[in-house]
Amino acid sequence: MTSGRSFYITTPIYYPSDVPHIGHGYTTVAADALARWHRQAGDDTWMLTGTDEHGQKMMRAAAANGVTPQEWVDKLVTEAWFPLLKTLDVANDDFIRTTQERHETRAQKFWQSIYDRGYVYAGEYEALYCVGCEEFKPESEIVDGTGPFEGLKVCAIHSKPLELLHEKNYFFQLSEFQDRLLALYRDQPDFVQPESARNEVVAFVQQGLKDLSISRSAFDWGIPIPWDSSHVLYVWIDALLNYATAIGYGSDEENFARRWPGYHVVGKDILRFHAVIWPAMLMAAGLDVPKGVFAHGWLLVGGEKMSKSKATGIAPETLVETFGSDAFRFYFLSAIAFGQDGSFSWEDLSARYQAELANGFGNLASRTIAMIGKYFDGSVPQPGAYTDVDLAIQKVVRDAASRADEAIERFRIDEAIRAIWTIVDELNGYITDNAPWALAKDETQAERLATVLYTCAEGLRALAVLLSPVMPQSTVKLWAALGAEQVLGALAEQPIREAGTWGVLPAGTATQALAPLFPRIEQAD
Repeated sequence: MTSGRSFYITTPIYYPSDVPHIGHGYTTVAADALARWHRQAGDDTWMLTGTDEHGQKMMRAAAANGVTPQEWVDKLVTEAWFPLLKTLDVANDDFIRTTQERHETRAQKFWQSIYDRGYVYAGEYEALYCVGCEEFKPESEIVDGTGPFEGLKVCAIHSKPLELLHEKNYFFQLSEFQDRLLALYRDQPDFVQPESARNEVVAFVQQGLKDLSISRSAFDWGIPIPWDSSHVLYVWIDALLNYATAIGYGSDEENFARRWPGYHVVGKDILRFHAVIWPAMLMAAGLDVPKGVFAHGWLLVGGEKMSKSKATGIAPETLVETFGSDAFRFYFLSAIAFGQDGSFSWEDLSARYQAELANGFGNLASRTIAMIGKYFDGSVPQPGAYTDVDLAIQKVVRDAASRADEAIERFRIDEAIRAIWTIVDELNGYITDNAPWALAKDETQAERLATVLYTCAEGLRALAVLLSPVMPQSTVKLWAALGAEQVLGALAEQPIREAGTWGVLPAGTATQALAPLFPRIEQAD
């Protein structure tokens, strides 16, 4: 049963010219955690991810490998990008590829409508182009080369020489939308988040917008322009449309109306495309702009942005093989303030795994289940009268659930996890203070022992629900160990916004043995 509230969320569609690194994984699990939360809250949720497969860079890579561009992208997507979703336990609803017929025909309809509305004209264009970015570079991203590239203009992002291109192209009248975009940012201040990203976008648009080249005629690996087949759509102009074509634009208007508009989670390096060009395209087509664009920061390794060319790219499976997918998801979603840059190191991941997951959450779960098994024959006890310390735990759970949901509404997954983790910390302290092992030695304290362990079990029930969007594997194991699936149903069906309600897990529920959720990791010498 849904709430009737639509929540459509997308990752960028990734350029599969190389294998994915943990930066791609970070973006994807962030969108997945947000989607899982809203799905479990009963919102009409849809998560989209995919791959952007056209462009000159892809064509050159295919030629270098002696295959056609389609053969090359098929291989990359099948062998690297589909497996990424399985590796990281991503529950996306759709995966779009820009070489799919559904995208190509709908993209042509979109641009035909803009052309018919008079926002496209023919002209000539000369500018410096970065094949790596698939972008004509603005002056702010052009620097003088050094070393072997001395005397050349290079891309500030890729540090590689730019190509001077002169072509007859079609142009989109982006300049016509400057005032409308500024009004959008003013009237909807949360359209671009976080605030630093919004300020950057506003400053960029205030400097003045130039009309945008939307076609290429020097090669044919792309979607043909519908009114002139000698041109193909510029790869970014093609790619941005996936957010609309995937949900039925141009062919399934009922589904499109159900899903659109949605939210986009992107890296800050592609913010301008999503917060300036994309809404202007939608305005030109007479469609609603997105509900919002959230730009997260860069993952830094050794102080530098994640990059294959600089050998700082780390494959997600490298981390998952050691720590597991839940630890990957937890670490990147909690250790980095969502929206800011964050540094990754093996040492930090290992330390957080041990302290927060193994010793914190995992140990809390293990000893609670073990004590219920030892002292109550594996049956969740009936609590007696609650004392102030018990009621304090109930308030912690209630407040954590409320604060977490509020943080998710602001796309601050890290703050949501921090709020939820107060339950872990408070329950561990509660067990230490109340010492169930000591209560068990005194027959007169049987009721008190039952209350303490019921409080722990019910707190774990809430934790399993609240953490399931972040750590789907370990929470399902905990849910089974609590016996909750037998009496409450599947974990994914639990109403997450009601997780803070107390007394949901029935007394008498039969628990099961629980293996360590986060096993000790042997450190190599």
